[in-house]
Amino acid sequence: MADHWATFGVDLHLEPTGPGLRRGLTDALREAVRSGRLAPGTRLPSSRALAADLGIARNTVADAYADLVAEGWLTARQGSGTRVAERLVVPPAGTAPHPRTPARPAYDLRPGSPDLASFPRAQWLKAARRALTAAPSDALDYGDPRGRPELRAALAGYLSRARGVRADPERIVVCGGFAHGLKLLGTVLWARGARTVAVESYGLDVHRRILAASGLRTTPLPFDRLGTDPAGARAADAVLLTPAHQFPMGVPLHRDRRAAVVDWARRTGGLVLEDDYDGEFRYDRQPVGALQGLDPDRVVHLGTASKSLAPGLRLAWAVLPPDLVKEVVEAKGGVDTCGVLDQLTLAEFLTSGAYDRHVRATRLRYRRRRDALVAAVAARAPEAGVTGIAAGLHVLLRLPPGTEQSVVEAAHWQGLALHGLARYTDPAARTEPLDALVVGYGTPPDHAWSGALDALCAVLPG
Repeated sequence: MADHWATFGVDLHLEPTGPGLRRGLTDALREAVRSGRLAPGTRLPSSRALAADLGIARNTVADAYADLVAEGWLTARQGSGTRVAERLVVPPAGTAPHPRTPARPAYDLRPGSPDLASFPRAQWLKAARRALTAAPSDALDYGDPRGRPELRAALAGYLSRARGVRADPERIVVCGGFAHGLKLLGTVLWARGARTVAVESYGLDVHRRILAASGLRTTPLPFDRLGTDPAGARAADAVLLTPAHQFPMGVPLHRDRRAAVVDWARRTGGLVLEDDYDGEFRYDRQPVGALQGLDPDRVVHLGTASKSLAPGLRLAWAVLPPDLVKEVVEAKGGVDTCGVLDQLTLAEFLTSGAYDRHVRATRLRYRRRRDALVAAVAARAPEAGVTGIAAGLHVLLRLPPGTEQSVVEAAHWQGLALHGLARYTDPAARTEPLDALVVGYGTPPDHAWSGALDALCAVLPG
């Protein structure tokens, strides 16, 4: 144990300069501490390890350490090794100050994220241990560019059972998040000669930017009480939709329009990109099945673990028509770019039933939050009203005309993070002016939910 740091010393990049090795090493160490490159408390390599790394005598390193201890730059204690002293480090003149990090809001009701505090850490860890124990050694190699076969098989079973997707593991490609999957499809569409993608009038601007980066033009589709109208896609080569629960308006695509968009794809040879971002979370009845089930040869089903588990996993999937798989894999670079261990863990999580149990538990929690939000708004801010189906992780909160911007600003000053509908409206869309908030109820942890509701009702027109 005494030779541990001598054998396995930490790496330390130094370039001793000057008339002598001892002075050069002392100056290099002093400058590394002064500049902040070696932070206070950092444990330095043993004199033996550093001497071996630099190819110099051990006594030279020991003497340099002793000089810096005497000057107060380093500390040395028996059993603790040599460390950088705890002292204020003044950056060199001319060093740009670090920008101030904006203060975090007291409550965050922006849409897009689940309750990260409810991530099933213990269950995920158990699944990771089981998956890693059972994994063959070659699972840690580069592997299939479509993703680990264990995960693709698990996804095929789950999506078929829970979302009505007609899935084959050979037609599933694992992606590093929904945005990654959309980027791959944009690249393929452009290579196929597509130039225009019809998108929803209300949605995320980042999706439009991803498609634009592939060279594709986006054109907004009309929206009314039945949801997005695919009749506006006549001149498009593909359509991007959120049919199960439109984001952010909160309505499902009407059954007639579900059939109409599939008919459009068959008739024109176009492609429908189905963003099933929160399809598991329907609270008033069984979730509506995936659009892909109507025509697996014309609809790409895109799903993600970002809402059901956590965005930080960077795990999503695309269930592709047969003729698209090879091209998407080539656009991916012919390699699996997603972490193997997380893929194996998710596969185990799905097949063991832990995923279903987690989704059921979170579905109940989010339903209670939504019910509390609806009741609080009705009782304390009757001029506002919740619209949309009971589903997902957000609601659309209608406001009196002309009040959206003032409410968002008032929330900001109260430490409440809120987004208005204007943020999610395509500037090119011909939509009626509508003042509303897109309120996410997934982000606050359970202990902060009542406070977040109070803060929201305090800024709403009463």
